[in-house]
Amino acid sequence: MEHELTPVIVNILKKHFGKNTEDLFDKSPLLQYLNIKTVSATRGSKARSSFANLYAVYVLIEDYIEHGYHKIGDYSEYDGARFSKLFKRQRQLPFGSRLQNHALNHRMNQEFRKFFPQVDAQPILRVVESRRYWINEKLLTVSIRKRKFNLAVAVIEIIDAYVKTKQESFKGFIQTCDKLTRLSKQKHDKVEEFILGLVAPNVDARIFEIVSYAILKYFYHDQTVYFGFQLDQLEKSPLTLYKTGRTNANDGGIDFVMRPLGRFFQVTETLDVRKYFLDIDKIERYPMSFVIKSTDSAKALTAKLRQGAERQYAIKAIVDKYMKCIEEVINIPVLQERFRTALKQGYLAKIMDEIVRQSKVEFNYEEPDEEDDED
Repeated sequence: MEHELTPVIVNILKKHFGKNTEDLFDKSPLLQYLNIKTVSATRGSKARSSFANLYAVYVLIEDYIEHGYHKIGDYSEYDGARFSKLFKRQRQLPFGSRLQNHALNHRMNQEFRKFFPQVDAQPILRVVESRRYWINEKLLTVSIRKRKFNLAVAVIEIIDAYVKTKQESFKGFIQTCDKLTRLSKQKHDKVEEFILGLVAPNVDARIFEIVSYAILKYFYHDQTVYFGFQLDQLEKSPLTLYKTGRTNANDGGIDFVMRPLGRFFQVTETLDVRKYFLDIDKIERYPMSFVIKSTDSAKALTAKLRQGAERQYAIKAIVDKYMKCIEEVINIPVLQERFRTALKQGYLAKIMDEIVRQSKVEFNYEEPDEEDDED
């Protein structure tokens, strides 16, 4: 596979390994994995970024280099890196502040195995009891013509190059949002087209969640319900949607909460029914609405979830109990329809403002100095 960042990867390898670059690339599953995972580098902020698995590799190789094993020493004698150190370091990296432990513990290895089922070595080794971790040195060293090459430093540089490219993409995305916000009254159609482009299957998961929130917030904004303890003392209450925190947060499966109805919303891009039921179990099987990054119909998505549930559970009563907890399925066409409804109500500028505000928080974007800000 060759994409826009592949020449950058090749140049980094040439800098370190010269004429051996092509042979190294062909013989190294780890380099090929990096090439696959960096395919979104220049596809803009909307493309999926895959920082979690890359950073799991990154922090372990950093530790490996820090102890000098890329030059000397027997890594097999190393007592391993502590999980707490690796986890803290992950969250210090760009876009890593909300990463969880899943990539370090199993997801990176699972994905690597999916791409390279013929490779016996898994990238991350760990001892659960001691919470110690190692990078698999077999994947870091490649022998060519009786000479052994260590890829550690080059791998770090490749991931750094990818992150830098993504940082520029997100910076450009937020600046585009800012400019469109200022132009929202004059160029209504352009802003509408831009937002609809963010509600798509290939959009970065965090941006999709942010845009979904902004759309649903103003879709429900003018809707009201009546609450009270006595029939003659009912009070009119507007529906208000709250975002529970940053995206990918460990929030128990709740991305948005609606007051005063107490509705829970979870944004997802998977149809793995185990993930849905895990979220439902976390909140004691309280009904939940799912915003799914898919263009399939809500009916089709619900049917797929039921089929997955029936494969997992042989008991109809259990399947029915879980399925009743799925209050509503909101897919991409429904989001687009609700956006157009909010648009007719005059909320285009507010939706754009919300996208900008949430994106700046999510991507830790700092405002430029006034003299550098261009109209």
